[in-house]
Amino acid sequence: MNDDFRELKARVRRLNEVLAARGPGHLPFAQAVSAVQRAVRHGDRSRTPTPELLGLLEKAEQLGRSLVDG
Repeated sequence: MNDDFRELKARVRRLNEVLAARGPGHLPFAQAVSAVQRAVRHGDRSRTPTPELLGLLEKAEQLGRSLVDG
């Protein structure tokens, strides 16, 4: 696994922690985290994450920030 993918997986773990703390009550956030997890599972860990995968991650992080800040 390369370092970029390792960092991505760490960011996904933080999203999972937010989801676990808040519960699945915020459906768009839960769906975004799920989409990122599926994309990571099917991604090539030996390469740099694709722009699509990074986009999914950023969308989930944005939704997560709105939960934490709001």
